[in-house]
Amino acid sequence: MTIQLGQTAPDFEAQTSQGPIRFHEWAGDSWVVLFSHPKDFTPVCTTELGETARLKPEFDRRNVKVIGLSVDTLERHEGWNADIAETQGTPVNFPMISDDDRKVSGLYGMIHPEADPSVTVRTVFVIDPAKKVRLMLTYPPSTGRNFQEVLRVIDSLQLTDKHKVATPVNWQPGERAIIVPSVSDEQAKDRFPQGWEAQKPYLRWVEVKN
Repeated sequence: MTIQLGQTAPDFEAQTSQGPIRFHEWAGDSWVVLFSHPKDFTPVCTTELGETARLKPEFDRRNVKVIGLSVDTLERHEGWNADIAETQGTPVNFPMISDDDRKVSGLYGMIHPEADPSVTVRTVFVIDPAKKVRLMLTYPPSTGRNFQEVLRVIDSLQLTDKHKVATPVNWQPGERAIIVPSVSDEQAKDRFPQGWEAQKPYLRWVEVKN
């Protein structure tokens, strides 16, 4: 199955390290980061899981639930978690899906046969409270994921949903945004009474806060 931006994230039932879930019910009214790992006891993913556990307060502050996935069993997840706690200084504090039957991997297109038909590729999905897929990232096995970038994108999505703006290249929270072209100048006067700077008719800079 091929997932596209804007589609409803497929629902599923699964066993996780924190008990059984039905995905949409578990997600509730939160944003979700769903990210996959080829298999347990892999070095790059060990560092990623430790970093994600350390960042849990940042995800919580943004109303984001994090959930991981690997094609290994719950028993192997438990052993891997012990290694992560030992080597990364924090245990995994979010659920890890056991997808040993590859059902969830198939739903989300995480198996790429030309890469390796037996394991999942390292994919990140950001899903909004309406269960729509808003971001997809697929990383090569040799490159660790940048979870500060995942947080930055979530900040951008939450800001742009609220204010009908877009964020420019390399945007960081607190920096100026861009009024989207679909908002006319007349509409912008109501939406942005603080005013804006128009470099071009289509490039209008505005200060907004989330």
